[in-house]
Parts: sequence; structure tokens; C-alpha cells
Amino acid sequence: MNKWFTIGIGIKRWVFFAFLGVFIIAFGIASTILKLDTYTPLYISSINWMTIIILLMSGLTILSFSVIKLYRNLLAPYRKHQQGRLIDVVYAHSKRHKGLRVVAIGGGTGLPSVLRGLKAYTNNITAVVTMADDGGSSGRLRRELGVLPPGDLRNNIAALADDEQLMTQLFQYRFTEGDLRGHSFGNLFIAAMSGVSGSLEVALTEVERVLNIQGRVLPSTLEDIHLIADVRVAGKNHVIRIEGESKIGEVNGYIEAIQIHPQEVMAYPESVKAILEADLVIIGPGSLFTSIIPNLLVTGIAQALKQTKAHKVYVCNVATQPGETENFTVADHVMALERYIGRGIIQSIIANNATPALNKGNTHYVALTPSTHEIFQRYGVHYTDLTDEYQPWRHDPRKLANALLKIMALEKTGHGISASPVFEQL
Repeated sequence: MNKWFTIGIGIKRWVFFAFLGVFIIAFGIASTILKLDTYTPLYISSINWMTIIILLMSGLTILSFSVIKLYRNLLAPYRKHQQGRLIDVVYAHSKRHKGLRVVAIGGGTGLPSVLRGLKAYTNNITAVVTMADDGGSSGRLRRELGVLPPGDLRNNIAALADDEQLMTQLFQYRFTEGDLRGHSFGNLFIAAMSGVSGSLEVALTEVERVLNIQGRVLPSTLEDIHLIADVRVAGKNHVIRIEGESKIGEVNGYIEAIQIHPQEVMAYPESVKAILEADLVIIGPGSLFTSIIPNLLVTGIAQALKQTKAHKVYVCNVATQPGETENFTVADHVMALERYIGRGIIQSIIANNATPALNKGNTHYVALTPSTHEIFQRYGVHYTDLTDEYQPWRHDPRKLANALLKIMALEKTGHGISASPVFEQL
């Protein structure tokens, strides 16, 4: 309690002036009442009206100025990374707080694009990410420490944080030398926090608090799972079984089937709850077979997608992925998704229709599907430019957010499912 009276924190003086302002206003109001009272002694009623007006205006000015100063000093520690006028910051925060309840399902490098785009419009974002990663830093920590892979969790937490904050940059920092080479600080932090607290749930809560993210990042399951893929080898007429997410993409072939092991794993309850309470559920973008579908194979996730009243949108990748979706069209992505969750679960599909000249050498854009294809009978398929200006093989977060918001606007007017593949650029 004594800390409130510490010298130099800018609290005591403005509290004093606030009380002074209240006192002057009270004196002015009392003088007005007495002046209007016919029984008031002459020496009191002789106070002229100009004096009373000056008292009231002075008191209001002092009180208003003091309250503003107190407000700014009290909020300063919480908004030092927020740019712009106070009223603009408060208005933007209020608007985001009342925004859509969004759940984004996926993993890898695709899902953060959704989060970066939508965090400008809503704070009510939940990312549900896969726990099947076994490569890189996540794989090493998984094997050596027995923890759930933190990589996808870290990437999406960082996407919801302020990119300019030093803590966010530190969280994404990757060591380049020594025994820690290849590890990111965020992965180590999550692993260490899981060990200290004994729970990944507590670790995520603490990480989100440290980075002050606007939203949540949740695992699809808290159980240890691995991916198993049946891959038809290119140029050969036989299928091989591959275990491990990091090894699946290394084989030059076509994925005929994907499954998680063990198969009967339960979804994280908070993830299921978020889906059931959402206004909008977004599936993708990301690696179709190794980042998106593994989430949908967890018991409880697909069931929640069937039960939720949310509008469900699949975001197709901009480019095909070697070892997973080579030569895939938009329809091929959707049909693969249907094999695991069935038809009619999603309502809308968003796909890119731009092919900028600036391209990465081995990048191949996902081919569009003609409007005569059967998927147009089941879903609202919408094409628009989703490419990033500098990395056109990836989604631009702003364009993607605009497209998703446009889909929701169409859905509210009853036009969310349309036979037309044309989607106007916002």
C-alpha cells in the first residue's frame, strides 16, 4: 500500500489536484445554492455570479486534467508497446475484444498467416495445432526430454504477439552454434516451463502471459502421437509405410493414406470447447497431410466440427508441396480432406487465383478447379489474390484476413455458399 505514495511515480500530486478540483467545484455549487436562497445572509449572497462561474470552470479544469494524468500514468506500464493516441488504442482494443470468436486449425508455417491477419480485428482467437512434429528442434526435445513438440505452439504464439517486442524476437531466436545449435529459445522455454510446472497447459499460460498475446494457442491433444503414411513411390507400383512426420516428405511419391499412432487419442478439452463456441472455424493453410489432417484424426476434433454452429472455411495452400501435394489442384486438396472428415463439414473454400511473376525457382502454384467440378455443388468456392508481395508462394496475412471477413459478411446475408467461383478482391 505504501508504494502508492512513493515519490516520483506521478500518482500523489494528481490525486491531490483531483481532490482540489472536487473541493473547488463543491464550493462553487454551494455558493450557487446559497445565492439562490432568499434567507442567505447578505455577505454570502454578495458573491457575484462571475466568481461562481470561474470557481466551477477552474474546478472542472483541474479535476479533468488530474484524472487524465492519473489515467495515463496508471496505464503507461501496460501500453508502452501500443502506438498512437490513447483513445485510438482503447477503441481498437474494445473493437477487437468484441470481435468474432475464431478457431484456426493447422500447424507448420501456414497457420501463423491466419493469426497475424485476424489479430487486428479480434482478440478472440484460438489456434489449435498439431502435436505430431518430430523434426528439427522439436524432434530433438521430444526424443531427449520426452516433452510434446513445442515448435508449432511457439510459431503460433509468436504470430499472436507483437512482432516488434523484444520478447517476441527473443522467443523466435534460433541458436547457431554449440550444443544448442538448431534450437529456438522459445522451444527451450516451453520445454523448461513444462518441466518446472509439470504441465504443458500451465507452460502455455505462462508463455502467453509473458508475451501478452491476444488469443490462445492450444494443442489438439496432450497425448504423444506419431504420423504413419502409406506412400506410393513415384515410378514404382508398390506402397511403403513410413513413420514419422519429418520422414514422410522425403520420399518421392504420392501419399495414399495418413494416420496417427496411437489412433484412439482424445482431443484436448479446451480445444473442443473453443470449436463448439466459435463463430468462425478456419482449417488451414498448411501442409495438408502432416499439419492439417493429423488434427482432424484426433478423437473429438472432427466431432466438434460437425456439432459447432460456426461457419467453417478451408483455406487452400497457395503452392503445392513436394512429397505431399505435388500436381494437386484446389479440388484435389478438398477431396483429400473429405476422405478424412467426410462431406458437408465445411461450408466455404478460399483459394488463391494469382500467379505473380516473382517466384521461387521450384514453386508451383496450386491449379484452379473449373466451376463444373463437383465440389462447386457442395461448397462455396471463392478465388482471390492471396499471395504475399515478397514471398508469393505464401499467404499475405492482410489479404487472407480480408477474404475471411468477406466470407463471414456473405454468410450473414445468406450468400456464404455460392455456386459462383468468383470472389471479388476487397
